Amino acid sequence: MVDLEKNIQYIKGVGPNRATLLNKLGIYTLKDLITYFPREHEDRGKTVSIEETRNGEESLISAFPIGRVNEVRIRKNLMLCKLIVRDETGSCQITWYNQPYLKNVFKPNVRYNFFGKVSKTAGKVEMQSPVYEEEGAGKSTGKIIPIYPLTYNLTQNTIRKVIETGLQDVNGNLEEVLPEYLLKKYNLYDYNTAINQIHFPEDFEKFNKARKTLAFEELFSMQLALLKLKNKYEINKPGIEFSKDAKMSDVINSLPFKLTKAQLRVLEEIDKDMEASKPMNRLLQGDVGSGKTIVALISAYKAVKSGYQATILAPTAILATQHLESFNEILRDSGIRCELLISGISKKKKEDILQRLQNGEIDILIGTHAILEENVVFNKLGLVVTDEQHRFGVRQRSLIVEKGNNPDVLVMTATPIPRTLALILYGDLDISIIDELPPNRKKIETYAVTKGMEQRVNNFIAKNINEGRQCYVVCPLVEENEEIDAKSVMEIYENYKKNIFPNYRVEYLHGKMKPKEKDSIMEEFKNGNIDILISTTVIEVGVNVPNSNIMIIENSERFGLAQLHQLRGRVGRRRISIILYSKISRKFSNYKRKNESNFKYK
Repeated sequence: MVDLEKNIQYIKGVGPNRATLLNKLGIYTLKDLITYFPREHEDRGKTVSIEETRNGEESLISAFPIGRVNEVRIRKNLMLCKLIVRDETGSCQITWYNQPYLKNVFKPNVRYNFFGKVSKTAGKVEMQSPVYEEEGAGKSTGKIIPIYPLTYNLTQNTIRKVIETGLQDVNGNLEEVLPEYLLKKYNLYDYNTAINQIHFPEDFEKFNKARKTLAFEELFSMQLALLKLKNKYEINKPGIEFSKDAKMSDVINSLPFKLTKAQLRVLEEIDKDMEASKPMNRLLQGDVGSGKTIVALISAYKAVKSGYQATILAPTAILATQHLESFNEILRDSGIRCELLISGISKKKKEDILQRLQNGEIDILIGTHAILEENVVFNKLGLVVTDEQHRFGVRQRSLIVEKGNNPDVLVMTATPIPRTLALILYGDLDISIIDELPPNRKKIETYAVTKGMEQRVNNFIAKNINEGRQCYVVCPLVEENEEIDAKSVMEIYENYKKNIFPNYRVEYLHGKMKPKEKDSIMEEFKNGNIDILISTTVIEVGVNVPNSNIMIIENSERFGLAQLHQLRGRVGRRRISIILYSKISRKFSNYKRKNESNFKYK
């Protein structure tokens, strides 16, 4: 049997220093090593002639060096190494940077493989910093090559060699995970073949089959674990049967607005669950602004009126505070006592809250991770609601659930997940979807534009601020980074503050700031004391600012679509504009294209 827990340090060719680098990638054992999959593969197997190469494409050429490597010093720390190579169809100039040792590498009359990006200008063929080796060596060319995520001082060649050694140690003796009949039914590889072909595939057809096998195995194992978890809830743990006399309709009829049909349908499902004998475990999915919070409030109302306590777990202090304000406003005449528990409150106030909570003098506790602390003890916890559940792990959810005697659980998310995928990811949960927005939600206009329209966009921002509105600007980076071509919060802040919008109140927000500082900035923005807030995605889950009706997203191609969806929900209830600066237009094919002639503002 293979020892998959073998320390990475003791694998041939690793040692203490390399082990430290591999640890940075999360590789500590032989198992970690062989399951550290490539992020992509490069096809370096098919050579083309120099004449057949295409401008801008990566190609593998096989050619002879003509003469020696020529060194050209540009400045103190920059030297170019140039080599002319030739095949039967033409010549190519190859350039490397600051690699003087290359002058002793290439031998005359020896054929070499070169793989890199080709540049063709006026009939001249060039290639910069290609991978090279003698023809037939078969280490870095002549086959499909895996490309791995790396850390500083660790090269692709090194990690490939270590993984190859790890696979040799395993030697095809990995324990099979899936039964034989499933492998045949779905045309899958056995586990050993799949692991080998995912790293070093013989061709892309075999790679795709290996990928399918490993994906199937992962989802299959996860489904079994989730079903086991679900059965544990349903069979071993009797739940709370909330009172049929505690009617949700009492609070629904007192609301100053009408609920949508989708909200009423979801509440009916939750009501049925809460009155059943098994614990409720339900995922509530709905777009930002679809009214999930009011559903949570009505559910908490039923729990309290049945003689139990409820808790709402929010990811940020400011969002928890906003929830408290909403709950107090709607429940003020019902005799229900709500309280807020966040890390920023004083020690004296916290002790008072914890005492009243344990005595049953608090009906609904709203808070952040502070609720998870050991000293938070409920008198009779009956309902747990987690808002923006993707910010909380399974362990955190279970921690708060353990504070009650099998309480009902409602987890909420605004991230759009197709129902079939949600059934896989959240197999331990029943699913409710609010697929309708309240009538007061205005249409969100989303435009993908290039930097060529920057002046028009700036004029549009200025016009809206002059009318009393506010604006978000979201960036992918906190500070400038030479290795990443993307806008940063501090760069945009300095430019807006000094050059573009010197007459407006501009502030910034990012994850490296202290929690109190972040909450203070967000509170100022909410209160209208900041005109333009420049931020990273820390605002993705945050307070609603109805007065903010514009969001500018810099380098939007660097954000996932689920992230963009979350960000869109941060703008207000008036007519809203989201402007995406992007270099990759096809990613936003569902968004409107705008050019200078048809991007209008009044």
